[in-house]
Amino acid sequence: MPFQPVSHVIFDMDGLLLDTERLYTVAFQEICERYGAVYSWDVKAKVMGKQSLEAVQIIRDTLQLPMTPEELLKESRDKLQILFPTASLLPGVEKLITHLHRHHIPIAVATSSPKVTFEMKTRNHKDFFSLFHHIVIGDDPDVKKGKPEPDAFLVCARRFNPVPCLEKCLVFEDAPNGVLAACAAGMQVVMIPDENLNQDLTREATLVLQSMEKFKPEQFGLPAYDEVQ
Repeated sequence: MPFQPVSHVIFDMDGLLLDTERLYTVAFQEICERYGAVYSWDVKAKVMGKQSLEAVQIIRDTLQLPMTPEELLKESRDKLQILFPTASLLPGVEKLITHLHRHHIPIAVATSSPKVTFEMKTRNHKDFFSLFHHIVIGDDPDVKKGKPEPDAFLVCARRFNPVPCLEKCLVFEDAPNGVLAACAAGMQVVMIPDENLNQDLTREATLVLQSMEKFKPEQFGLPAYDEVQ
């Protein structure tokens, strides 16, 4: 079935624009090892895209860690504040974002990251993130429920001016919860999952790609890349 043409594009951030999911794995595995637990991909897949406190609650309960969710959140953030500024843009990301911006395609970010960690992650990428029309973060007061609920994408769509039809928005995600949120919002979604993710968790996506480098904008009615790029 051909894809429907779109006019606006919304991007997740962690593991999609920035290589931060790897850093989460490092931090949580360090904590889990102390208690003889393993932060496996089965556990990680459950929490990817979720808001912070809900995510650590799931990790704590699944792995039966002897600490409160709040303690796990604090310890992980202490580790991550050192790691996050090292996050780099993933392959193909800068090319696509600058291309869409140059062609005046409205673009935005809808991330589950709260303001405190968003600032850590983007510290060395200020110019890049300035290309987006707006950014919706995880603790935005208008986002009542985190992914897989559609709130983040619905709020993000409403902040474009003029407001687009929901079916004219294309979402980019790497997380199963994010894909479900985009589908619930009535949007098409391109999924770029980590190679370790169970393929069964990619079935709801409109299109699954190995990398942002594989994306062809013209498939969704967006301007094609110039041949010189």
